[in-house]
Amino acid sequence: MHTLSIGALRLKSRLIVGSGKYKDFKTTREAAIASGAGLITVAVRRVNITNPNEENLLDYLKDTDIKLLPNSAGCASADEAIATFRLVREATGIDLIKLEVIGDMAKTLYPDTIETLKACEILAKEGFSVMVYTTDDPIMARRLESAGAAAVMPLASAIGSAQGVQNRFNVIFVKEAVKVPVIVDAGVGCASDAAIAMELGADGVLTNTAIALAQNPILMAEAMKNAVIAGRLSYLAGRTARKLYASASSPTDGIAALS
Repeated sequence: MHTLSIGALRLKSRLIVGSGKYKDFKTTREAAIASGAGLITVAVRRVNITNPNEENLLDYLKDTDIKLLPNSAGCASADEAIATFRLVREATGIDLIKLEVIGDMAKTLYPDTIETLKACEILAKEGFSVMVYTTDDPIMARRLESAGAAAVMPLASAIGSAQGVQNRFNVIFVKEAVKVPVIVDAGVGCASDAAIAMELGADGVLTNTAIALAQNPILMAEAMKNAVIAGRLSYLAGRTARKLYASASSPTDGIAALS
């Protein structure tokens, strides 16, 4: 019920957290542990995981069960992303990756889906297990799956915007379009946003800013953990149908009229 399989990896949690924007690695560690997440994504162009001579996030996570998910944040082309991941695999041996190729660095941080698709196909052929940040377009999701994606990660809204899921129908459409896991990524602002994504049928949620920039990141991490669990249970339980008019919770059929 709570486990999530991505490629050969089996995770106990359906929540994935990020490592950016925290005040220090100690807080990153504490929040990641509080979240219960099994994966923490790391922008390898910004956070050190390869140089043992500098402060390294790996040192703060080495006694936990949390695995690193390198991402290509900051890459603007397929070639940049491919080169980044080849270096990461050579340095760390990690082949489960989060592919991001950004088309608009200045304003929206929306992905360049054409370059993303190109990179996904090449990386998958090279044996990487590729989780792909993309738009909430079910057609592109299907193409990414065909290109070898191990999971598709449609944005809820713009990265770091905290606007929550802006197009709920598209999350459903993406889920219907592919068989690989669908992880809602980017734009989650609070625990209820994560619960909504899960209630729509997403297989998981990735969030960074909502936790890292919360007034109490540790408490928000715990809230996200519980929200993802609650949203998943709600989805599996099946919500009651929406109705235009009221429907009494206590049926009145058969009740004798008072004289």
